[in-house]
This record gives sequence, structure tokens and C-alpha cells, in this order.
Amino acid sequence: MRKLIRHPAVQGGLARLVGLYLSLVVRTTRWQLQGAEPALALVAAGQPLILAFWHERLPLMPALVGLARAREPAAARVRPQVLVSQHRDGRFIGAAVARFDMDMIYGSSRRGGAGAITALLRALRKGQPVAITPDGPRGPRRRAAPGVGQIAAVSGAPVVPVGAATTAHRRLGSWDRMMFPLPFGRGAVVCGLPITVARDAAEAALPEIEAALTAACTEADRLCGLPDAGA
Repeated sequence: MRKLIRHPAVQGGLARLVGLYLSLVVRTTRWQLQGAEPALALVAAGQPLILAFWHERLPLMPALVGLARAREPAAARVRPQVLVSQHRDGRFIGAAVARFDMDMIYGSSRRGGAGAITALLRALRKGQPVAITPDGPRGPRRRAAPGVGQIAAVSGAPVVPVGAATTAHRRLGSWDRMMFPLPFGRGAVVCGLPITVARDAAEAALPEIEAALTAACTEADRLCGLPDAGA
């Protein structure tokens, strides 16, 4: 059974089902978008940005694309480039969320990192937003790896911290305590202020980025009437 589930054809079919399920969740959830004006102003001006969010909120991020496009018409002209792992799980996630007008860049600090960073920098030079889970793909939970600071420092693109939550969800028993959304809930997506990283301050910026990401999640939880998930 395990070999069957891991077969590429089966994985592809399951990924399509997950993508359809997430589409149902996005359509049936009553969303609010908070704090996105500075980030949307950058998009309207054709400026690149780095969307960063904790791995535990990854299934909620497809909602951001539709919300941004509804608020700012210029957002319809860009396609977020999402960094995911080359591992089987990463490719499964990529196939599931590709239906939301996002392109995948495969790589991580453990495998394919140099090529992935090059691809991200190329996308940023073209004015495309990129999306990163700084604690992915394997943690530690809510601890940012150096890559997000390095990419921001080299590219000059600001980091926009993003958090999301929904009242209808289940917490998985994964390392990140992933929030898996259910349909027919009330959801919130929160964007913090863009963080500019100086070229020589990639590592020094990590605590500020971590704090901003956690604050965005805490605010999204609050808007949904949820207890603070904690760090």
C-alpha cells in the first residue's frame, strides 16, 4: 500500500484532489485581509517583494492571491514564485497549489539550495513576488533559516510577513502543528509592514523577521477568535 501511495500517478491524483479541496475552502470561507496596503502599493509600482509565512500556515496561503487581486488590479499581472522542497512532499504541495496561479521553484537549504536562490533572485529582478516558508521544510518550528535574510539582502526586495488563520480547522500532529483548513469558516490574512534588509545585515535581520511572522499569525488568530498558538 505504501508503494502504491508513493507512485507518481497516485501522488498526482491525490495532489489534484487536495488542490480542489483547497479551492473549496477558499471559496466557502469568509475572508478578511488586514494590513496589505503597503505590500499592494509595492505590487502596483512594479516592485518585487518577498512574502514570508510560517510553514504551519501554508495551506491557507492560496487565499492571499485572490484577496490581493480583488483589492489591487495590478496583482493580477504577477504570479508568485513559491519556494518548495525538492523532496516528494514538496512536489506534492507544489502540484496541489499550482492551480492558484502560482509557480513553483524547487529547492531548500538541504538540496538544490544554490539553484533555488538563483531562480528566486531572477524572479525578483523581473518584479515577480516570491513566497518563502523560512522554517520549512523541516523546522525547527518558527525559526527562520538564513536564506530569507540572504535573499532580501542581495536582492534589496523587502520581506512582507504574512499570517493567516481560519475558525474552521484541524491542527495536525506534524512538527509544525500545521493548521489544516476546513470549509465554511471565517478566515483572516494579515500582512505586516515590509522589512528592508541591508546588504550586510542578512543574519542580523532574522530575529526581526521571526518576530514579525509570529506577530502576523497571532493577529490572524485574534481576528478569528482563536487562542495564541504560541512560539
